Amino acid sequence: MNSGEIKRLYFIIRIFLSYGLDELIPKSKFTLLLHIGRVVFFWIRNQHQEKELGERLRLALQELGPVWIKLGQMLSTFQDLFSPHIINQLSLLQDQVVSFDGKIARYYIEKSLGGPIEKWFDDFDENPLASASIAQVHSAKLKYNGKKIVIKVLRPDILPIIKSDVKLMYCVADWVTFFPDGRRLRPKEVVREYERTIMNELNLLRESANAMQLRSNFKNSSMLYVPEVYAEYCSENVMVMERIYGISVSNITALKAQGTNMKILAEKGVRVLFTQVFRDSFFHADMHPGNIFVSHEHPENPLYIGIDYGIVGSLNKEDKRYLADNFIAFFNRDYRKVAELHIDSGWVPLNTNIEDFECTLKTVCEPIINKPLSEISFGNILLNLFDAARCFNMEVQPQLVLLQKTLIYVEGLGRQLDPQLDLWKTAKPFLENWIHSQISIPGITQVLKEKSSYWFEKMPEIPDLIYSTLRQQKFLQVNIEKLTQELREQRCNQRKSQYLSGSGVTCIVCGNVLFMSSSKKVAILLIAVGVLTWIVGLYKTGRN
Repeated sequence: MNSGEIKRLYFIIRIFLSYGLDELIPKSKFTLLLHIGRVVFFWIRNQHQEKELGERLRLALQELGPVWIKLGQMLSTFQDLFSPHIINQLSLLQDQVVSFDGKIARYYIEKSLGGPIEKWFDDFDENPLASASIAQVHSAKLKYNGKKIVIKVLRPDILPIIKSDVKLMYCVADWVTFFPDGRRLRPKEVVREYERTIMNELNLLRESANAMQLRSNFKNSSMLYVPEVYAEYCSENVMVMERIYGISVSNITALKAQGTNMKILAEKGVRVLFTQVFRDSFFHADMHPGNIFVSHEHPENPLYIGIDYGIVGSLNKEDKRYLADNFIAFFNRDYRKVAELHIDSGWVPLNTNIEDFECTLKTVCEPIINKPLSEISFGNILLNLFDAARCFNMEVQPQLVLLQKTLIYVEGLGRQLDPQLDLWKTAKPFLENWIHSQISIPGITQVLKEKSSYWFEKMPEIPDLIYSTLRQQKFLQVNIEKLTQELREQRCNQRKSQYLSGSGVTCIVCGNVLFMSSSKKVAILLIAVGVLTWIVGLYKTGRN
């Protein structure tokens, strides 16, 4: 580490200790580490003892900056790892971030556009509408038609900070591997995936493309509305899109006050996600409450409005087959089927003992399935499947981990809206319909239709390919016959050589016997013939 990184690491440790976050470290396992830390940093004391631990953690992450805020946002989805008061505080990181000066925002927007804001927009407000860890949003109007818009601009000089902090996270990940269970947590892989995610969010052109793709997928939908993006004004640092008006999905009081049908709203949330996954293979992977709103219109048949598409996920056909078949087998308690699916799909090695794998899956998953359906979490099902399979050398794909986190978002949101939400009843039709569509006549016809243009394109090449294949086959056959003949000749020569060598040895032995008993002349002649024959045999063996 260079001097700048050492200073940054010291700053991070100082912030954590000044907020008393050493309380989060398990004392039974890390008592020695805690004592050493307190000796080295003896002058740093908890300056916020009057505050609860969750609030102290939120304030510390906020003070550390964007990378740590995003980490806190990610951790706020893991409700099974932290107590409710910590989760509640971390969730505030979604929309309570200190903004930067609006004049600086104006400067970077004008730099991106190549001219003064007034050339393209009216009523630009330097006071931000919202401020997040990566960017903040300002309101304005399009000059040519008066439509209300929002302009999203990245925080200035954020990239060097992110790169520096991620590098320090890798150092921390190295240290974690030395502690008990550290390797099992795979900290380096976690940091690598986190780095990939946050770097993707720094390119607003990518987010613009994601938003336009999702808007196209849900055109005229009664479930989800995606605001229009004005691509001609967008760049890597600036994004311009339609301004939306709605109620935050986390504002239960306001939703109920306008008469929103909460049951339908909760079910639509599940259907939106499974439609994205199984119909489009392209899903919004950052569906926390700060990014999801509900339209004021038609509260009896509510419509979601989604924003912030910096993080998206995609699944191929094999991923979708894995999910659909595993979920159905899981709810049927067919753990043998789950084990077979993992092996057949290549997720675990082919030499895996299927009986042991089935037993492990049953041990891990049976406590979940015994719960009422309204309490079963799809995200936790995936988590348990991954954990069980990892013991059998399964490497979990990043896109499935991303989906698991998104499922936890949606489930938490759905059950907040309707505590009696039955996710299995809502999701099962999507899974079964997708599987049936893959093996039905229309599904097969669709595949043929999709592939037909490729086949027609390659059709003129088929005669040449056939001729080339036949010619190669003919040459291969000639070469095989030639090689076979050479092997036969070699074996024949080897047999002759072995015969000569054996005959020579026999003559030598017989000559020695005769030499000792009777005619020495005959014996010497026989030995000479034997030696000569043996030498010829050795020579031929060496040549072969």
